Formats: sequence, C-alpha cells, structure tokens
Amino acid sequence: MPQKYVSKSLEDTKQIAEAFVEKLLKTRGKTGGKAVVILLEGNLGSGKTTFVKAVAEILGIKKNITSPTFVLEKVYKIAKNEKFSQMVHIDAYRLSGAKDLDLLGWGEVVENPKNLVFVEWPEIVDGVFPENTPKICFEFVDENTRNLTFSL
Repeated sequence: MPQKYVSKSLEDTKQIAEAFVEKLLKTRGKTGGKAVVILLEGNLGSGKTTFVKAVAEILGIKKNITSPTFVLEKVYKIAKNEKFSQMVHIDAYRLSGAKDLDLLGWGEVVENPKNLVFVEWPEIVDGVFPENTPKICFEFVDENTRNLTFSL
C-alpha cells in the first residue's frame, strides 16, 4: 500500500527522509544480498535531488550533493555505517535506454550489497529493474509544496 506525504518545506522533506532512512536500516536484509535500489520518479524540480541530499545528510555524507544530470552518476562514501558503505546517485535523464546503464558499471553497482542506489528518471531505463523495486514518486504542487508517494 503506497504511503503518501506532503512536504511544505525543506524541513518537512528532511523529516520524511529521516523516517525513510530509519525504515530502510531496519529492513536492510531483505534484498537478497544485492544493493538496495530506490527509483525516483517526478518532473524537473519536483524534489528528487533534494530528497537524496537529505538522505545523504542523515547517513553522514559531508559532500555537497548535486544532481548528476551531466555526469550521470555520482558515488559517495558512507562512513561508520554497518549496512551501507556507499550511496550511488544516478540520473538517467540523458540516457537512451537500459543498455546505457552498462556504461556506468550497473552490474557491479547492483551486485554490491553495501550500495544504496537512487535512480532518477527510471522510466528511461525501464526493463532493468525487478517489478517490485521500491519507488518514490515526487509531484510539484507549488513553489514550496511537494507530494511524495512511497511504494516500498
């Protein structure tokens, strides 16, 4: 059953991200020894990267998190976390299909059980993800408000 949230501020988004990370860390062992992959759907400016930035902060990543639109993939080390050692942030917006993920080392990324992977614009590389891959849908409502729907 999808869970719906409304964020009216950056602080709201951080609180939603905190609840997400807490649940993620509790259920970490259920991916069958592979990376945890989270799909992020939504139009430009709907809050996908802002959410990833909040998750990174909660996980103790000190680097500035920006959208990987032009570099396609960014990898961040996660220190002092027994569940994850790195966060991988992929933006598929400029890819032409699922086979382009191979250029990013997709096979290795998903085989590492210590990876937490966020994929923006997953519909562009559809066919790579199992049917039950967790997804968060972001909807721009107005300048400050976003609807987030979690299908985890």
